[in-house]
Amino acid sequence: MAKITYKHPNGTVTILDVEAPNTVMRAAKLNNVDGIEAQCGGSAQCGTCHVFIDAESTVPLPEMDPVEDDVLYGTACERTEFSRLSCQLPVSEGLDGLLVHLPEAQS
Repeated sequence: MAKITYKHPNGTVTILDVEAPNTVMRAAKLNNVDGIEAQCGGSAQCGTCHVFIDAESTVPLPEMDPVEDDVLYGTACERTEFSRLSCQLPVSEGLDGLLVHLPEAQS
């Protein structure tokens, strides 16, 4: 289980205890977290599950694959060095304490 924190643009936070197998995106959708659209259902095609990993994060994340990298260039909010698709972040105990910032818009 991992504790994942979703920080909304207005400063409010949603904290979830998430069990594997899940992704950061799926956990948000299952718990009605606003700000994650996931129009493609988690297949890394639409970019509407874009999040920003907290700059202070020391939580180890999986490497970004080329498909995710390409999709992030087409997101509604400009990509940064902290951008990831939440559908590509599988939940494990190693993600415990992850803080993701939700963008102003997804589409």
